[in-house]
Amino acid sequence: MAKQKLRWFWKIPTRVFLGLFIIFGVASIYSLRNNNLMMIDLRNAVYGADQSGNDVNGALNKLRSYVYAHMNTNLSSGGNTIKPPIQLKYTYERLAQAEQTRLKAANAQVYTDAQNFCQAQNPTDFSGRNRVPCVAEYVTSHGVQAHPVPAALYQFDFVSPTWSPDLAGWSLLVTITFLLLTILSYAAHRLHRRRKLWSLK
Repeated sequence: MAKQKLRWFWKIPTRVFLGLFIIFGVASIYSLRNNNLMMIDLRNAVYGADQSGNDVNGALNKLRSYVYAHMNTNLSSGGNTIKPPIQLKYTYERLAQAEQTRLKAANAQVYTDAQNFCQAQNPTDFSGRNRVPCVAEYVTSHGVQAHPVPAALYQFDFVSPTWSPDLAGWSLLVTITFLLLTILSYAAHRLHRRRKLWSLK
């Protein structure tokens, strides 16, 4: 009964499975390459948005969604790449510069407030001898401190899945299936040929 069920397998030449393996192998390589090229385009869009300051979050979300949903979209390439691979350098620099600008403006106002306060405290001191320590003490106690911008908040690394249910993933599965069928068919036909030779002896 089992031999009758497998009779169709004996009738199919090994080259048919080999041909299908090659066709789907080429399709899987093509689709895997397309996945990687699309990731590179989306990564470049993130770098462009970072440099121009236009919708960085939108570009980053598109890249994240694509990498998480498609295989062969690893952001790192080679062993000497920076880690993490996505670093929003320009966004970080703009925020750091904005913080420095805020700090300068705030401390300039503190210095003005210090002069006004110390003048009110010592209105008769024309030489400024008593006002200088007063201003220094006021600036020290009321000065605005810089808020450091955490660099880690602007560095990203997204991990692609080992397998994904897209064209690349399915074509890879079919390629592996036809590879196994090619091996089985080749082994089965050789065994069948040997049995025929033994039966003739």
